Amino acid sequence: MPHIVTIGEILVEVMARDIGQTFLEPGLWQAPYPSGAPAIFISQAARFGASTGMVGCVGDDDFGRLNLNRLRSDGVDVSAIAVSPDRATGCAFVTYRPDGGRSFIYHIGSAAAGQIHPDQIRSGWLDDCRYLHVMGSAFTIPGVFEAVNKAAAIVKNNGGKISFDPNIRPELLARDTVMRDRILALYRQADLLLPGLDELPVLTGEADMDQALGRIFQDTPAEHVVVKKAAKGCTYMGRDDRFDVDPFPVDEVDPTGAGDCFGGALVASLTLGMPIREAVVLAAAAGALAVTKKGPMEGASFLDDVKQFAGERLDLVARST
Repeated sequence: MPHIVTIGEILVEVMARDIGQTFLEPGLWQAPYPSGAPAIFISQAARFGASTGMVGCVGDDDFGRLNLNRLRSDGVDVSAIAVSPDRATGCAFVTYRPDGGRSFIYHIGSAAAGQIHPDQIRSGWLDDCRYLHVMGSAFTIPGVFEAVNKAAAIVKNNGGKISFDPNIRPELLARDTVMRDRILALYRQADLLLPGLDELPVLTGEADMDQALGRIFQDTPAEHVVVKKAAKGCTYMGRDDRFDVDPFPVDEVDPTGAGDCFGGALVASLTLGMPIREAVVLAAAAGALAVTKKGPMEGASFLDDVKQFAGERLDLVARST
């Protein structure tokens, strides 16, 4: 039975070829790429050698088979991924702005990706789950919150833990009170939190990072919090430790999936028994490597490659512990 499980959307991604290309006129596109934030996360965790599984839904089409084949090849248990005979596999279109930003158009809710149901959560399948990883983006799908609650209760009852990446724009939460309540409900259960810097005020009500971190340890059972700060690296805080990890310098090709690879590498490293400082450095290295590849799931790296890339930094951590 898998040691790391995630629940959420599985998509194909269609990517603009040229920077500055828009959705308002014909252009050249590159596709299909397997995608979906939870799917990228679990692919990365599996490539580190962790035991992994996923709950989701794809269509009975080649886009669905593309994703299932990729996840299987990485070693992910796909037995809890449903195949819909009636709905096409979800998709996302993405363009890249000259300022480095991105624009997305999603087809999820009425696609197979939007058909996740609590009945897909099987108690016995979760018996060995050490981390249930949840992403806030999945809560846009009807039925996912109920499925996550069901799975979280089973995992916690078995002594497992919840890792949570809010992974959603704060402005969306401000408009959607139901979504906000769901995000906060998972936040309060999380043992491992992976917020972005701009998500801390949404979770804690505190604009200052130090005050927000203090609030997290009052509000939640969290053992580990890693604040992702994009090009500025990340900050780790635990109950008895705090440190920063500088970013790894790389030439960015495609930023999509970097945070998901960061999370997958971190949770896998902890599940495999690595010390927290080593785990965070490996996560930062995996996130950096992810942006050097075109395609959201293409940036997921194998553990040996990440260790080689992390190089001296990893050696320094090993010597200091």
